[in-house]
Amino acid sequence: MYPFIRFFWQLHKHRNDPKLGFLDTHISEHYCMPWDIDFWMELNNGRTLTLFDLGRIPLGRRTGLFDALKRRGWGLTVAGSTVRYRRRVRAFDKVTMRSRCIGFDERFCYLEQAMFHKNGECANHVIIRSAVTSKSGIVPSSEVAAEMGITGKMPELPDWIKTWIEAEANRPWPPMQD
Repeated sequence: MYPFIRFFWQLHKHRNDPKLGFLDTHISEHYCMPWDIDFWMELNNGRTLTLFDLGRIPLGRRTGLFDALKRRGWGLTVAGSTVRYRRRVRAFDKVTMRSRCIGFDERFCYLEQAMFHKNGECANHVIIRSAVTSKSGIVPSSEVAAEMGITGKMPELPDWIKTWIEAEANRPWPPMQD
């Protein structure tokens, strides 16, 4: 089940935080609860992705993205992700999550998120490709940026993100047509 209580708690907790620039980092703290663990007594890989939602939502609110979505009646979707799981997160462990936008191309916004243990070790890292949607389909990034009041040139995406984008473009779709 989706952690709605934790979702609303994060929105409430960060409701008075200062606004962030589009490329700034939102920092939040989260606990691995017993219902987040799997048979190996660690944070379940699927739940990890759900917990990353809890960092992206306040980020979107603080950067003004949600105001733009509301004004225009737009939606938001995840269009792809790549995750690295490197260190165990066990029940009741506290992690610090860092969430930020890396930049965007013509269609997608690329977000980076990581969970860190109290000793500073990175436990998990995800790159999210997200799209703003309307009834007509994906809204061009330039239109989203304009609605958010973002002016100037966005920084170029890092090479490793470009490589991932290229790999995704070469990935067969639909898969397994045998």
